[in-house]
Amino acid sequence: MSAPAPAAGAPLPYKLIATDLDGTLLRSDETVSERTRQALAAATAAGAAHIVVTGRAVPWTRHILDALDYRGLAVCGQGGQVYHAGEHRLLTSVTLDRQLAGLALSKIEAEVGPLYLAASRDGLEGEVLVGPGYRVQEGPLPNVLMDDPGELWAAPINKVYIQHPALDDDALAQVARQVAGDLVGVTVAGEGIVELLPLGLSKATGLSLAARRLGLTAKETLAFGDMPNDIPMFAWAAHGVAMANAHDELKAVADEFTASNEDDGVAVVLERLYLS
Repeated sequence: MSAPAPAAGAPLPYKLIATDLDGTLLRSDETVSERTRQALAAATAAGAAHIVVTGRAVPWTRHILDALDYRGLAVCGQGGQVYHAGEHRLLTSVTLDRQLAGLALSKIEAEVGPLYLAASRDGLEGEVLVGPGYRVQEGPLPNVLMDDPGELWAAPINKVYIQHPALDDDALAQVARQVAGDLVGVTVAGEGIVELLPLGLSKATGLSLAARRLGLTAKETLAFGDMPNDIPMFAWAAHGVAMANAHDELKAVADEFTASNEDDGVAVVLERLYLS
């Protein structure tokens, strides 16, 4: 089902546009196409607000927002952080209870065997710690190798990343939910990215907080995404648009499909809604 284009002089179809980054707004080279930039600029010039909503913590998001000259609010860390890009200021941050996370890991490992681990530390300069065996995706995102597993718990963290030597992401997430879903939240945020989060935290949590700061509501929100971690955001927003490259779980709950992130899928929808 597609949302209709507005008639001339009609109110904005959506006053808030929420976009995921990886696999959605960003192309594989971590850039935003000129077409998509122009479509977003046209929508915001018409009066809509744009909020980036990403699983990345602030330190892994800030350089992208700066390159886009993005000065608004961004929801980072899977909903745990609301960041003011123009002021380079962290407005809210939710941390993962390290004792509960440790217990959750013990339960998961008792079921499937040893895991490969990484963790995102809290704060504007929070490092991503990577343990032995954990496969880091190629790219410019900084990380710090840790030899001592105790380093994982030495300072406040936003999330723990888990990988398994044999299980794929969906299977690992399913087991984690079954055995530890009463202790932590579990989500799949991308290929090789299964995350343990504070229980109840999601992109919808952070987006609702950011929207409230702008005086906007779920009924006024259009959301774009590509992975299962975008499902709560789609449930919260009035209209959810899945990219052509989206995970099947997200496509199952989407209101609309668009082209892939490589083919300006966000722009395709915004041009119809705000430029027709």
